[in-house]
Amino acid sequence: MTDKINTYHIPVLRDACIEGLDIKPSGVYVDVTFGGGGHSRAIFEKLSSEGFLYVLDQDADAKANVWEASNFSFIQSNFSFLSNQMKAKGVMEVDGIIADLGVSSHQFDQPERGFSIRNEADLDMRMNASSQSTAADVLNAYDEEQLARIFRSYGEIKNARRLAGEIVQHRTGGSIQTTKELIDLLSGMAPKFKEHKYFAQVFQALRIEVNKELEALESFLTQAADLLKPGGRLVVISYHSLEDRIVKNFMKKGNVQGELEKDFYGNPLKPLTEVTRKPVVPGELEQKENTRSRSAKLRIAEKNG
Repeated sequence: MTDKINTYHIPVLRDACIEGLDIKPSGVYVDVTFGGGGHSRAIFEKLSSEGFLYVLDQDADAKANVWEASNFSFIQSNFSFLSNQMKAKGVMEVDGIIADLGVSSHQFDQPERGFSIRNEADLDMRMNASSQSTAADVLNAYDEEQLARIFRSYGEIKNARRLAGEIVQHRTGGSIQTTKELIDLLSGMAPKFKEHKYFAQVFQALRIEVNKELEALESFLTQAADLLKPGGRLVVISYHSLEDRIVKNFMKKGNVQGELEKDFYGNPLKPLTEVTRKPVVPGELEQKENTRSRSAKLRIAEKNG
């Protein structure tokens, strides 16, 4: 294996993730957000030749970080297709699954991808470059009601309706195509002294909509629970409250709504049991060395028998 990790992505909470997976040397594991391969390498080092690691990533750039091994396989795919991808490989159950959600440092650091407020670029924000809709498409095609919904729901923006109205009004004089054009428009809308946070919230909302991130997460969690063997582990790192709420509800209650269902005898109908009742968060040193980790929350659950 070649070590490209330092230039691509520093794995967040790596040791806690590996401990949470409780790796069996001969087990089968899936990293559904391969990225720079940091978590995958740590998993692979724990496996014997009888173990196997499958990795998924929808971003074609991640292919640059794969390595050759008979018990390693890279699949270019969104994790919302986890079940079908595993069935295609003849895999019906696995011992552990890990997901490190959100945008990778590599994607943020590529100006042309349009994820960052720091760089001027086209408003793209697609994690899979072959997908059709971009952030510019959303901004220029959605009506006021649709824009207000995504800003409110995905960015938790207080003046979502007013912002949506400003964007629609601005479009009468021309479309919004670049990050700079959007930030210039947002500058008049942002709360004083909180401009940076406001810009980030708007970019987050657009990114989530473009990539259908929350829908994909909900689908993935259900598939992951089905795919795990009894006693298998699910490890998920989230970076904002919307993701964490979905993960927490599913692990705790068995569904993303957070409503515990019971069978006729009053037994809880949920596939997982929480291993960590509270999320694991990075320590001060990790937060200092890897600023991306500051908002990370790690949750771990085990498949019920």
